[in-house]
Amino acid sequence: MNELTFAMIKPDVIKAKNSGKVLDLIEQNGFEILRMQKGQLSKEMAEDFYAVHASKPFFNELVSFVTSGPVIVMALEKENAIKEWRNLMGATDPLQAAPGTVRKLYGTNIGENAVHGSDSQENAAIELTLFFGQPPLDEENENTVQQA
Repeated sequence: MNELTFAMIKPDVIKAKNSGKVLDLIEQNGFEILRMQKGQLSKEMAEDFYAVHASKPFFNELVSFVTSGPVIVMALEKENAIKEWRNLMGATDPLQAAPGTVRKLYGTNIGENAVHGSDSQENAAIELTLFFGQPPLDEENENTVQQA
């Protein structure tokens, strides 16, 4: 059964002009990009997005990095999309990521690691709603690009 997940291409990839390569990998691996938008996150939006990490010592670094340049956010669909996207992303640390994964190919370091993906159905629903509204997708707006 098809599943939805949230994905983000982070500022390091966009700055390096590699976002098209990441989008190609996504499509070549059988994902449908149902929604996509490119824009700059505000500090408040980034803090909401990373709220789960608010008490951790790296929280401010995460917020600072994700607001340092534009990001591309997406709603991806595929059978087992959450697991499959996390597999394609690779390990959080690009040095530990498997060959051919997005983070191995385009990640800079553990903090600037190219992409984000939801880790559960619950978080996918939260993240999709945060960026695309409730419900995250509907037939009328499917496959539209929104401006940030």
